[in-house]
Parts: sequence; C-alpha cells; structure tokens
Amino acid sequence: MAALLSTLFEPGFFASQPVRTALMIGAAAAIVSGVVGVFTVIRGQSFAGHALADVSSAGGSAAFLFGINPLLGFLGMGVLAAISMELVRADRASERDLVTGVVTGAGLGIAALFLYLDMTTSSTTGAAVTVMFGSIFAIPASLVPLALLVGVSALVAVGVLYRPLLLSSLDPDLAAVRGIPVRLTGLLFLIVVAFSVALSAITVGAILSTGLLIGPAAIALHLAKRPGLAILLSAAIGVAMTWGGILVAYDSYEWTGGHGWPVSFCIVTLIFVAYALVAQTGRGRGRRQQRKLPSVARHRATSVG
Repeated sequence: MAALLSTLFEPGFFASQPVRTALMIGAAAAIVSGVVGVFTVIRGQSFAGHALADVSSAGGSAAFLFGINPLLGFLGMGVLAAISMELVRADRASERDLVTGVVTGAGLGIAALFLYLDMTTSSTTGAAVTVMFGSIFAIPASLVPLALLVGVSALVAVGVLYRPLLLSSLDPDLAAVRGIPVRLTGLLFLIVVAFSVALSAITVGAILSTGLLIGPAAIALHLAKRPGLAILLSAAIGVAMTWGGILVAYDSYEWTGGHGWPVSFCIVTLIFVAYALVAQTGRGRGRRQQRKLPSVARHRATSVG
C-alpha cells in the first residue's frame, strides 16, 4: 500500500501549501460548476455558459491591470454580461444566440484591450496565460475565503430557485401558467452561471472553464435519469476530475524533468476522456435516460407547484 501511494503521490504533495489551496478552491469551483452545469445542459444554454466564461476574461484582464482581486474582476464582468444577455428581449432561440454572440464579441474585444494595456503599461507578466488558461498553483491562500463565499452564495441561490428553475427549464409555458416569473428566473440563473464561471476561471482559466461547467454535467445526465441524482453525480465527478488533474499536473513535474503540464490541460483532458468513455459505453442507455429525464423531472416539478 505504501509503495502504491508513493507511486501516485510524489513527495511533498500533501505538505505543499499551494497544492492544498488548489485542492480547496478547485473543489469549490467543481461543486458549483457541477450543480449549475446540470441546469445549464437541461436548459440548452451551453453556449450562454461559454459566452459568460469568455466575457469574464475582460474582468480578469482588468483585475491584472488595476491590481484588484482577480475573482472580483471575473465575477463583476460575468454578472454584467449575464444581465445584458437576459435583459435584451429575445423570444426565439436564434435571437438569444444572436444576442449572446454580440455580447461575447464585445467582451472579448474589451479583454483584448485590457491585456494589451497589461503588456504595454504595467510590469505584469503572464497575464494573458493566467486569465485565459488559469494558474491554480499560484492562487494565494488569502483568496480561499472569498472563493468559498462566492461558491456558497451560488449554491444557496440554486437551492432557492430549484423548483421554479426546474419547471421553467423543462416547460416554460407551464411555468408561466403556474405564475412563475420565467424571465426573472432566467436572469437570476444566468447570474448564478456567472458566479460559477468566475470560480472556474481562477482555476482552469476563462477559456477552459466551460469544460468544468458542461463536462461533468453531461456525464452525470448520461448516468442518471433523476435531476437530483444527476446534480450530486455531476458535483462528485467535477471534484474527482479536478483533484485528479491537480495530481497529474503535480506528478508531471517529476516525469518531465521539472517543467510539468498545465493543470487546466490535465483537468479538461480527464473530463473529455471520461465523457468519451461514458458516451461510447452507455450510448443506448444514455439516450433512453435522456428521453425519460424530462418527463420524470416535469412530474416532480409540477407536483410541488
């Protein structure tokens, strides 16, 4: 057993403060992303989640430029983008995608400006790589309380919104008939998504945070037909993939002679491999469960309406 543990965990893994901080913040981001991701997939808003992640990079870039907390930067710009995307009246899916695309383009343009200013007017180095692809081992321990606060706030919001959000996700017309403010629920959910991608952005970066938001949720929905079970599975899978990616990245310093692989690469690669295996080995079962999920979830949601 000792030999196996020494093979899996290189010396100093558990004693390293940056690793412990990465494990804690990574778990928080994975849990929130797993919970929020299930609703994102059910609502068909994967593109919106990706857009919020991209736009939040402008906030992260501004944080480096002005010397503020990067999590606040990602969060502030993400929330602003969520409000902008939802307040523009768009009833059809094509119109929503159009609005999302316009907001994404504007956000990325602002991010490009801030990153340019980072390089030309300040002594900040590596800002673009950190913002876009994360640097989880460089997160200071002082950021943990704020990250946990953001994560808990997002989970509490999902708990409060759970029933109206589930019904409006599965049947917006029925939700409206039952008196649920569908547009307000959608706006509040997008703000929660912004909280989720902000946490993911400081771990795997703004560009790759969509993988943590969508991947575990997609895997869980292949394996579970009940939304509650899918949420639990998604959170657990996200934590396992995140911790596994951190371990692989840490051990890779030994394999590669001191260079190491990026943590974000390791995490999203594990998620991709897991999804590919589940999709291939359980294709038939997954399709049957996805057909059953809406009817089961709708029954549970309407039964408490």
